[in-house]
Amino acid sequence: MGILTDYFRAPDADAVRRVLARTEGSSPLSGRQPAFDGVRSKGLDPYVVLGQLVAAVQEVPWDVDIVEDTPVRPPGPEPHAHVVDDDDPWATGPWVVELHAATRDTLAGVPDTEVPAVAARWARTEELHGVDGEDMQPAVTWLVGLARRARADGELLYCRTCL
Repeated sequence: MGILTDYFRAPDADAVRRVLARTEGSSPLSGRQPAFDGVRSKGLDPYVVLGQLVAAVQEVPWDVDIVEDTPVRPPGPEPHAHVVDDDDPWATGPWVVELHAATRDTLAGVPDTEVPAVAARWARTEELHGVDGEDMQPAVTWLVGLARRARADGELLYCRTCL
C-alpha cells in the first residue's frame, strides 16, 4: 500500500486542528460532508512528487526545499533524535502540513492552456516512471483548481499524509 494523501484548503491551521481533534486525526475529506474542499490521492507526497510538479510548473530542477511547509499535526518541528514507539505521532502519523503560499500561488498560476505541457513535464520525472502526460492531466487540473479556489478565498493548502 502506498502513501495516502489528502490535499485540501482551509482558512488557517487552527481550523484544521479543530477538525482533526473532532475526527481524531481522520481525513477531513471523509464522509458525506467533508470538512474542507479537497482531493484525495495515493502516492502524491508533498515533498517529492508534489515538489516535482512545482518544479515542472516553474521549469526548474527539483530541489528538496521547493515545497516549504509548516507542521500542523503533530505540532512543532519533528525531533531530530528520539526514541520511536507505537504511541509517538511522529512515527505513526497521520501527518498534516500547511503548504506555504508560494506553492499555492505557483499552482494557481498555471493557465488552463498550459496544463497538458505541465503534466507532460511532470510525467517525465523518475517518481512517475511509467505514466505519460495525459495520465497526469487530471491530477494537475484538480491541484491547480484547488489552489485557485484557496487563493481566491485567502486560504492556504494543507496536506494530510498517512501510511
